[in-house]
Amino acid sequence: MRYTTCRLAIGVVATALALTACSSSTESSPPVTDDVVRATTTTAFTAYERPACSPASFKPAEAAPVEGSTSDFDLVSFDGATIRMHWFPRAVGKPSPTVLKGPGWSLPGDTDATSQGSGLFGDVNIKNLRDSGYNVLTWDPRGFGESGGKVNINSAEFEGRDVQRIIDWASAQPEVKLDAEGDPSFGMVGASYGGGIQFITAAIDCRVDAIVPAIAWKSLETSLYKNQTYKSGWGDALYNFGNTANLDPHIVASHDETAADGVLSKENQDWFRARGPGDLVDKITAPTLIVQGTVDTLFTLDEGVANYNALRAQGVPVAMLWYCGGHGVCLTPDGDPARNSTVAIDWLNRFVKGDKSVEVAVGIDVVDQTGAHIRAREFPGASGPTATASGRGTLKLIESGGAGPIDPATAAGVIGALAGGFTPAKASNSIDVDIAFATAAVVAGAPKLTARYRGSSPAGAKPTRVFAQLVDSATGLVLGNQITPIEVLLDGTEHEFSVALETVAFSAKAGSKLTLQIVATTVAYAKPRFGGSVEFVDIDVEVPTSTGFSQ
Repeated sequence: MRYTTCRLAIGVVATALALTACSSSTESSPPVTDDVVRATTTTAFTAYERPACSPASFKPAEAAPVEGSTSDFDLVSFDGATIRMHWFPRAVGKPSPTVLKGPGWSLPGDTDATSQGSGLFGDVNIKNLRDSGYNVLTWDPRGFGESGGKVNINSAEFEGRDVQRIIDWASAQPEVKLDAEGDPSFGMVGASYGGGIQFITAAIDCRVDAIVPAIAWKSLETSLYKNQTYKSGWGDALYNFGNTANLDPHIVASHDETAADGVLSKENQDWFRARGPGDLVDKITAPTLIVQGTVDTLFTLDEGVANYNALRAQGVPVAMLWYCGGHGVCLTPDGDPARNSTVAIDWLNRFVKGDKSVEVAVGIDVVDQTGAHIRAREFPGASGPTATASGRGTLKLIESGGAGPIDPATAAGVIGALAGGFTPAKASNSIDVDIAFATAAVVAGAPKLTARYRGSSPAGAKPTRVFAQLVDSATGLVLGNQITPIEVLLDGTEHEFSVALETVAFSAKAGSKLTLQIVATTVAYAKPRFGGSVEFVDIDVEVPTSTGFSQ
C-alpha cells in the first residue's frame, strides 16, 4: 500500500523557482551551442606552474622482458612481489610524455592498443593516447592478472609503492621524456580501481603531473558501507569478481560478516577506511579532472564531490565531468559518448605536455537526464531557491514492494546485465511526498531529508533502516538510480533524523515534478530487519538548486 501526501511549501524569492500543484512537463532542454562551450572553458589555469618536485623515492628499477611478448615486462617491486607491466611506447627511442593507465577491480592491465573509441567506463584507451602523442604504460595490479603479492585495495603502503617503482622504471626508458632526472613527464588515467590508484599515487609521489580519475572514491566506508549499511549489490559482485585472487584476509572476513547480518565489525571498517584515499587527497598537488557517473550506484557523485572540494580548498586546479554511466545503468539519453575522452586528453595536453594554449574544462560539466550538457564555471556555485515539500504517513516494514530491481528489458549492455538486478526502481510500498517546479531550475547537489518518527520492530541481529529516493514523475525513473540508507531507532518513542541524500543531477522544467519515496527495503543494500512499522509524524525535504549553469 502506498501512503501519499502532497503538502507543498513555497520557500522562494520573487524571481526564482516556485512550487505549484503536482504536474509534469515534456519540455526539452535547449541545445548546447558553441558559444556555451566557449563560455564555460577558460584559460584561467594558464598561470599554473608545476610545483618543484624532488623525487626522494627514485632509484633505478630493472624489469625483465617476458618471453614471447614485445610489450610485457616483469618488475620486482619494493617487497619482492613481481608486477607485470605492459609497455606501449609512441615511437621507439624518441622521448615522449607518458601516461599510466590503470585497470578496474580484478582485471589485468589493458593490452589492446588498436581499438577505437572509449573504454567500458568511458575512459581513454591506449590508441587515443598514443595518437595524441603519449607513451602508454599499463600494469596488472598487485594480486591480479600475472602480478604477485596480496590485494590490499589500492593501499598507499602496497599498491601505491608498486606504482612508484613503475615510475622509477619508466624514468630510465629512452622513449620517456623527462622533466628532471628520475622525473618523467607523467600523467595517469583509468576508471574505478584504476581511478582510485591515481589519488593514492599523486598523494605520495610528486612526479605525477596530472591525473584523470574516473568513477573513483573518496572513502570505501562511505561508498560500500554508507550510513553503516552494507551495499550488498555491489559489495557481493565485487567480492565474487575478486575472490580467486590473493586477497587480504580483511576482505574475506568483511564479506562473511556482512553476508551474515549486514553488519561490519569496527576492525574491518577501520581497515577499509585506511585504504583511502581519504585525507591523502589533501597532499595532492597534481591538477585533477574528476570524472564521475550520474547513475553510478557504487561510487556515487558524493565521492567525486568530496574529492573535488578537498582539492579546490587546497588551490589545486580541479574540474568535474559528470556523465550518464559508470558503475550503473544509464536509462536516459547519454549525450556525447566521446566527450569523456576528448576532455581527458585536453587535460593531459595542458598539464602533462604543458601546452598553455589548450582550453580545459573548469568547474563542472554535466550530462542531464535529457542527454544535454549543462555547464557552470563554479561548483556548487551560487545557490538558487530551494524546492521544499512536506508530508507524513506510516510505512510497513515488509520485504515486498521495495525499491527495485529495474525491468530487465531496460538493463542493456555489460554493466546493465551485472547491475540491473540491484538497481533501484520506483517502489509500491512507500511514503510519497511530491515536489513540483513552476519554472526551470538545475539541481546539482544533495537533497536534505528531515523527519520526526516513531515505530517498533521485533528484536533481531539485522539493523533497522529505511531508504529514501527521488523519482522523476515524467519518466517513472529513480533519479540517477540513487537511494540513501537511513538509520532509524524503533523503540516506540519519537525520534528525529536529518540526512543528506545522495547527490543527484536534474534539469527541471516548468511543471516538472519529483517524488520523494521513503521505502522499507531496496535491492541496492542488505535487507534490514522486517516486521512492525514506522509512523512518520512529519517529513520535510529540501532540494537545492544552483545558478550559473548554461544549457
